[in-house]
Amino acid sequence: MSQEHIALFMFSTMMLMLLSGQRVFGAIGAIAAIAAMALWGTGGSDIPFAAAMKLMKWYPLLTLPMFIFMGYVLSESRLADDLYRMFHVWFGNVNGGLAMGTIGLMVLISAMNGLSVAGMAIGATIALPELLRRNYDKRMVTGVIQAGSSLGILVPPSVVLVLYAMIARQPVGQLWLAGVVPGLMMAAMFVLYIWIRCRIQPELGPALPDAGNVPRAEKIRLLGAGLLPLLIFAAMMVPFVNGWTSLVESSAIGALTAFFAAVLKRRMTWNVFETSVRQTLGITCMFMWIILAALGFGAVFDGLGAVSAIENLFTEQLGLSPIMILILMQLSFILMGTFLDDTAMLVIVAPLYVPLVGALGFDLIWYGVLYTITTQIAYMTPPFGYNLFLMRAMAPPEISLRDIYVSIIPFVGVMVLALTLIMLFPQIALWLPEYVYQK
Repeated sequence: MSQEHIALFMFSTMMLMLLSGQRVFGAIGAIAAIAAMALWGTGGSDIPFAAAMKLMKWYPLLTLPMFIFMGYVLSESRLADDLYRMFHVWFGNVNGGLAMGTIGLMVLISAMNGLSVAGMAIGATIALPELLRRNYDKRMVTGVIQAGSSLGILVPPSVVLVLYAMIARQPVGQLWLAGVVPGLMMAAMFVLYIWIRCRIQPELGPALPDAGNVPRAEKIRLLGAGLLPLLIFAAMMVPFVNGWTSLVESSAIGALTAFFAAVLKRRMTWNVFETSVRQTLGITCMFMWIILAALGFGAVFDGLGAVSAIENLFTEQLGLSPIMILILMQLSFILMGTFLDDTAMLVIVAPLYVPLVGALGFDLIWYGVLYTITTQIAYMTPPFGYNLFLMRAMAPPEISLRDIYVSIIPFVGVMVLALTLIMLFPQIALWLPEYVYQK
């Protein structure tokens, strides 16, 4: 059997195992181990050992538990409640204002935790009941929360971009900065869509007369709640961008800042602390097992020369242009997003796609942003988008699965437009990191 056929057999077998419901790290690691032993005999046992050593030596990996802990502290301590109240009193008297404020809430939550799941949980538990109680259209609001929560994996400090940086060997700081403008642009496009839609159909997002009756002193006090995520974000990013701290040190500063903010707000109970630590430990270990399996899988692929074989297939045999190959990659992410989360997608295809993107002459920082946006789209694409089922689990009974599917269609359209703009104009993503790091 040729090396190309072995690589194809490995990849197809792994995808079949994933479709059958096997755990991600088990499917990837098992295929890698069996292939290594079959190809190189007992010497193949060195591959998982080398992968484990590489994982243990990845100092930036320490950022993952820091960011995850920060997100859970802010989520479990309910610090986001004040943020939503702020958006209510400042934007509620405009048609669709509370939905637009929900997008703003999601952006600020993203700047505090870097996980889309945390944004979804906060939006579904805080924003969704309020929006429904105030007669907002149920399809509109479920789409708003799903779209807004997806910003968590693009706006820094994105945990997904940290993983991409380690796998693609790219600077995390530049990837974070590359996600800022696209993330804010996408949020602005969501807000613009909501504003236009509610101007045409005011019944979808009625204005709230009680929002205008709040005293100005209370409005100013609540405005201070919006400064909290900005302070946490600045406490992390300013020292890191200026070179005063390393990435790991900045993540520790962010985690400590979030912890002390909860303490000062008198919301850091023992239950909040224990839940945050347990969830952080569980998710961090899951990430590490998946990365360990992916490193072993990638090592076998490299040994087979699969990357060069696939590059030759696309460019020489099929005669595809680099941009067509890039589009096919993005479509494959959307397909895999029907049954995998963002981390699994990244570690499965990184051994193939990242070297191929570099060989085709594309910027890997720019591609990291494209990957992240495509993952967001995949999360919300029926029939099996990851966010669709999270919303189904958290939504009240009156919101059906059909409502959830229909609600996301216009927002997916907005995201596809944003992705197209960034593909056509790479400087949207690359301008800020080039400006900061060339000063």
